Amino acid sequence: MSLNTDNIRLVFGLKLKQLRIDKGMSLTDLAQKSGLSMSYINEIEKGKKYPKSDKIVALAEAMGVDYDSLVSLKLNKKLEPISELLHSNFLTELPFEIFGISPADLLELLSGAPTKLSAFISTIIEIGRTYNMTVEQFYFAVLRSYQEMHDNYFPEIEDTVDRFLAENNIGPDQQVDEFFLSNLLTDKYGFTIKYFDEEDYPHIANIRSVFLSKTNTLLINKRITSDQRAFTLGRELGFLYMKLKDRPYTSSWVEVKSFEQILNNFNASYFAGAVLIRREKLIEKLDQLFNQSTWKNDTLVELAENFQATPETLYHRISNVLPKYFGIDGIFFLRFEAPNGKKDYHLTKEMHLARRHTPHEIQQEHYCRRWISLNILDDVSDLVQKGEMKEPLVGVQISNYVDSKSQYFVMTMARPLNIISNINISVTMGFEMNDNLRAKLKFLEDPKIQTRDVNQTCERCSLFDCKERVAAPVILQKKRQIQQMKAALKAMEN
Repeated sequence: MSLNTDNIRLVFGLKLKQLRIDKGMSLTDLAQKSGLSMSYINEIEKGKKYPKSDKIVALAEAMGVDYDSLVSLKLNKKLEPISELLHSNFLTELPFEIFGISPADLLELLSGAPTKLSAFISTIIEIGRTYNMTVEQFYFAVLRSYQEMHDNYFPEIEDTVDRFLAENNIGPDQQVDEFFLSNLLTDKYGFTIKYFDEEDYPHIANIRSVFLSKTNTLLINKRITSDQRAFTLGRELGFLYMKLKDRPYTSSWVEVKSFEQILNNFNASYFAGAVLIRREKLIEKLDQLFNQSTWKNDTLVELAENFQATPETLYHRISNVLPKYFGIDGIFFLRFEAPNGKKDYHLTKEMHLARRHTPHEIQQEHYCRRWISLNILDDVSDLVQKGEMKEPLVGVQISNYVDSKSQYFVMTMARPLNIISNINISVTMGFEMNDNLRAKLKFLEDPKIQTRDVNQTCERCSLFDCKERVAAPVILQKKRQIQQMKAALKAMEN
């Protein structure tokens, strides 16, 4: 991949600065020997200017190198990781501006300490390789950070949804459903909507929807539910209404081509959730829920049905409004999957607005079996095998993390994943317990809400008498051994 003009300037500046440092020359020394001003050389080294040929000749002679080696785009070993970075899509695809970093800031950072940043980049790449982290996983991690730093609330999309609703004369009490969305797509945007199953397209039987851009056709899987169809249609409207061109054409990620695709898919999904679950109505319903003196599982099921939303869409939408409208920001979201009849749990989605609690995704360790998120998957499995599964299961728990001393109120919804047979799914929202939360959630004093001591994984857990334990606390034991060694060494000094 060829470098753009900005990167060519940066490469030249990096090489010039590194050569000067390697030869033990200061800016003053190079300025005196080359006849160029210190400020001009400084701007070259920062990648802001590219000198003309006569200036390059003067710089090369001053440092005792030939012209061709100085203008070559090849970097030495110290700067190789930066060269890889500049030749990749990393700088162009990631919208650094969403994190408050301008391209100029990044170039300044690169030119300011190239060898240190080069080592840092090498470390990040090595960590990714060690944990088999793909570019797609890195992009999704960036998106999570983007959501978390904004408390998962985006006023510009909320305003866009308000404008969309007003333009289509949708009143505050009118529930947007799949039929309205379907008619809008076909009548206003000229969509053709078709439904398929595994007999029609066996290779995409586990995908909810596919958009065929050439014919403006939306294929929807026959097996998905009404609430899933509503979200699918709402997301398509999000792409159209917000004019998001770079987008995925399948509901599940088959291929990720750029970070912009992931960001646009998030924006369109946020749009769909906000259209289906109206902000004012949700705030009203949550206010009623929080002021109940006792907890009722049916309330969450009724909320999802009322808004024609999946449990996952409902929880994400709740996370949108809690920090801004209720002052509750110590929350997390988890999505687990497990095969029917098996205790093989996988954390497939997570978001942490509190940024400090567990659990996070951990490979090759065993998540705590005391979590309601996992217990409820076992309950769903039992009901499915008995043929008695009728609606999403709801479970709540106050979780005491024994090692971190943190405490969370946790509410979970679970059901079979209809698009993939024999897979059950649970979505969980956790609220950090503090005086603010206790004042706002009246039902927390309900004695029917079970409180359990939990931990992150068996490998890290100090609850040695735990009946649910499935693995030895090897990481905890190693940590304690190191602490004992440190204590012994300190005692030897005294």
